[in-house]
Amino acid sequence: MNIQVALIDDDQSVRRALSRLLHVMKIEAVGYSSAETFIQDPDRNRFSCLLVDVQLGGMTGLELQRCLKAEHNPVPVIFITAFEDPTAQAEAERLGCAGFFQKTDAGARIIHAIRQSVGVGAK
Repeated sequence: MNIQVALIDDDQSVRRALSRLLHVMKIEAVGYSSAETFIQDPDRNRFSCLLVDVQLGGMTGLELQRCLKAEHNPVPVIFITAFEDPTAQAEAERLGCAGFFQKTDAGARIIHAIRQSVGVGAK
């Protein structure tokens, strides 16, 4: 199975680091600097999963998840954040996120969540 992940984070260095990690794990990543840029992509439905920063300039990651829910878009959403925020985590989980991680968490945990959310074993 070919896994394609949209990586939505306003920090270019984070996008680059996560893209490299995903590439090593044979997961294709396409980076977006904002939720708005992702929403405007006419081919955005090609992704197996979204890896989204909670705190984005403009539309937040949670607002993006709400927008996708309103569209009945079933794509799994996994959140990453630099800030511990139990309220944001509770809201993300209430909306049905497939994972919620700190940016300092082990990359293996994020990879496992991606594979699990798209129905591929964590090899």
